[in-house]
Amino acid sequence: MKFTELNLHAETYAGLERYGFTDCTDVQAMVLPTALQGKDVMCQSKTGSGKTAVFLLTALEKYLSAKEAGKTSVSLIISPTRELAVQIEEDAKILASGIKDFRIGCFYGGVGYKKQDESMSAGCDMYIGTPGRLLDYMQMHKVDFRGFDLFVIDEADRMFDMGFYPDVQKMFHHMVDVKQRQTMLFSATLETRVQNLAWRYMNEPETFTVQPEEITVSTITQELYHVAKSEKFELLLRLMTKLDSRNALIFTNTKHMAVEVAERLTANGFKTEYLMGDMPQTKRLKTIEEMKNGETRFLVATDVAARGLQIDDLELVVNYDIPEDYENYVHRIGRTARAGKSGLAITLACEEYIYGLEPIEKYIKMKIPVVWPEEGDLPEVEDRSKGMKFHSRYLDDYPAHRDSRRGSQRSSSHSASQRRSSSKSSSSYSRSASPSSSRSASRGGKSSDSRGKDYKRGSKSAPAPKANLSAMSPEERLEYYKKKFGAEYDPEKAKRSIEKADAKRRASSENRSKGSSDGKKKQEKKAYKKPETAVSSPAPAAEAVKKPGIFARIKSFFSRGSKE
Repeated sequence: MKFTELNLHAETYAGLERYGFTDCTDVQAMVLPTALQGKDVMCQSKTGSGKTAVFLLTALEKYLSAKEAGKTSVSLIISPTRELAVQIEEDAKILASGIKDFRIGCFYGGVGYKKQDESMSAGCDMYIGTPGRLLDYMQMHKVDFRGFDLFVIDEADRMFDMGFYPDVQKMFHHMVDVKQRQTMLFSATLETRVQNLAWRYMNEPETFTVQPEEITVSTITQELYHVAKSEKFELLLRLMTKLDSRNALIFTNTKHMAVEVAERLTANGFKTEYLMGDMPQTKRLKTIEEMKNGETRFLVATDVAARGLQIDDLELVVNYDIPEDYENYVHRIGRTARAGKSGLAITLACEEYIYGLEPIEKYIKMKIPVVWPEEGDLPEVEDRSKGMKFHSRYLDDYPAHRDSRRGSQRSSSHSASQRRSSSKSSSSYSRSASPSSSRSASRGGKSSDSRGKDYKRGSKSAPAPKANLSAMSPEERLEYYKKKFGAEYDPEKAKRSIEKADAKRRASSENRSKGSSDGKKKQEKKAYKKPETAVSSPAPAAEAVKKPGIFARIKSFFSRGSKE
């Protein structure tokens, strides 16, 4: 289907021409005819299917139709992340470029309120943003949700995973009746919460499903390399040198690794930037813009960029770390091969994150092809970043995310991933601590081989660890001392000494037990009071002594002073 078959307004066609859109994608051809009629829509579609144009064109057509009738139409579009909200705003500005005086506002957290306050005060025809900031403005009485006649929820499943489900419900409660507004919901999966939301807050929505069985795009070439963690960066360097891609997006599981990989690539001649959650919003947006404009060829990012980051003609995606959440694998590689184009996705599997591979392959219902490079397949390179140290000033601004916490952060993230894996996959993965570490933890972190107070480093008569000696039988201790002290060892003397020590320990234990029992009896005896048989006569009251008054005391004081 072509857009010219949809009978859109001339102003809308002007925006489509500027964007270069002529033919509809599958989701656009299926959903737009229904959405343009003002009906509620619930759509399951994959990443990069063109669903953004569906709800933007619906909003623009609704606005133009209302304007012709002398009415107003205001739309609200919410997304789970700031990056996705900004991307929607950019697309909306292009598609609405043919509509005179059409006002678009984007509202999200992580930045100051001043600029957004100005946009909110001026009023908008289309509000785009994240739930948290929009609810803030509602509580400040700067926006009235009853004024929206079109409500769009984008990436609903991701939004609910991030904990926005109560916020979305709250937004629905402050809107006009379900029959007085049009609601559109888009999600990669139609899970229970999504369906419940549609049942409670939508007006008999029509459901559309676009290729739900195709979890990963068939036009993406996937490759897997098994490599030791210590050799992973060298392999990445050789792959980058061989492929010489026009651009690439590299994903890591931690912020620190993102900084290190970006700096090491830059040191080797690949000018690279990094993107992570701790960066100021202005810096993040600038980095994304430079990547889209081609000013930055390579970008290393954490999963904060897995959704909502749209880079045209992205050739290569590299999973430097296997994601701990198997769904993130699909979102990561979905950054390439968008709009029907092809792309390459490479995953480096090391011993640290290999446990995440099987859940991913079960989820995408395929084995990722393994590549074993032979001699000469990859060029030899010299790593000029060896021995260098790397850090980010953005990490320094947030001490909670420094290297000292890296292990605990990854463990907590892995635990969350395991909880999700156990509910979605038949197999579960767990890494339990060793018995020694468990014993150490039970002792408050102290090592099980801590020595006594009288231990002297280098002393020939240094005792064995107390924990080990207390667990030995007398015969085992005799054997230990024999091996420990050799010729100086006297078996009979050692035996008598051990028996004496054991007897002393038993006696001490019995005395403590007896003392505790005696003390308890004494306390009970002390607490018991024998009732008195005879009532003793009260003691004669002392004669009351009348104290001199204040004036008499002052007079006495001054008279004493005058005598002296």
